[in-house]
Amino acid sequence: MLNPIIYKAILKKSLILFFAGIVFASNAYCARIKDIAAIKGIRSNQLTGYGLVIGLNGTGDKDGVSFTKQALANMMEKMNIFVDKNGLKVKNIAAVMVTASIPPFARIGDKIDVVASSLGDAKSLKGGTLLITPLKGVDDQVYALAQGAVTLAMPSGAGDRDSHLQVARIVNGASVEREIPFKLDGKRNLILSLFRPDFTTAKRMTDTINASIGEGVAKTIDASALSLRVPDNMWKNNVAEFIADIETLSVIPDTIAKVVINEKTGTVVIGSDVTISSVAIAHGDLSITISKDPENEKKESVMNLFGTSTIGELVRGLNSLGVKPQDLISILQSIKAAGLLQAELVII
Repeated sequence: MLNPIIYKAILKKSLILFFAGIVFASNAYCARIKDIAAIKGIRSNQLTGYGLVIGLNGTGDKDGVSFTKQALANMMEKMNIFVDKNGLKVKNIAAVMVTASIPPFARIGDKIDVVASSLGDAKSLKGGTLLITPLKGVDDQVYALAQGAVTLAMPSGAGDRDSHLQVARIVNGASVEREIPFKLDGKRNLILSLFRPDFTTAKRMTDTINASIGEGVAKTIDASALSLRVPDNMWKNNVAEFIADIETLSVIPDTIAKVVINEKTGTVVIGSDVTISSVAIAHGDLSITISKDPENEKKESVMNLFGTSTIGELVRGLNSLGVKPQDLISILQSIKAAGLLQAELVII
């Protein structure tokens, strides 16, 4: 039984260390299948296009950017206005590459966001307007048309100096003009892909699906995928409902024991299943008080942690030494180097 004075001191240090940046992560939670996996083939597709942003306040491309002049001349010729491209001034115009991501099952008329990035030497796209720009897929087919006033992405409360002036966004700036065909009805087999491959998680998903939908519906292929057989009953002609029913099922995802350290911020994220082997720790002049009598304290710079200690025991011991976040990082790295930390150590 710890002396109340010592207990309060340890508790105080624990709270300080917690708020200083230590985060404990536990994988003992349920997650919907839709949050950890997706049906193979149902994904977004990338679109790109070359366009012009006009109406800039002298912050556009310089005269030496020939492709901006050529693009402007070509556009004017389409409007039956013929000019010498060498005589054009483009300081109020910027050539940009427009990119977008078209989601699965997007329908004609749907709106999607686009990003315009400067191709030349424009200083800023602030206040500009993107002229109509066809957006193509890798098959060179036009899937959307983009146009509209651009907005610089800037942190809340920040000025232009804190933003990237050569990249701008147009929310709902493109209209879908061509649909990407993907037919679900009639499919008898599907592949469910895990975002984070793990054999245990895949097996749990298989067991959960078979218990809820029917035996033999799901089969584990490997750590990253399950095969799904669409039952010949209520879902035969409505595969979308079959997928929806599976997505709402919950499983407990499994992960390897891991400790993640951010050296810049001093943040340490530790999984609850991390364990350590028998170890003795000495760190500088830090000490731990071991005494039942506060009047007769004994200080030592070495603390024993017993084999297969849990992360809670580890942190309580380090807290009792008064360890700061940066000290904890050094200690964890040393324990890992000694082969005594039973977890993957990731430093970012």
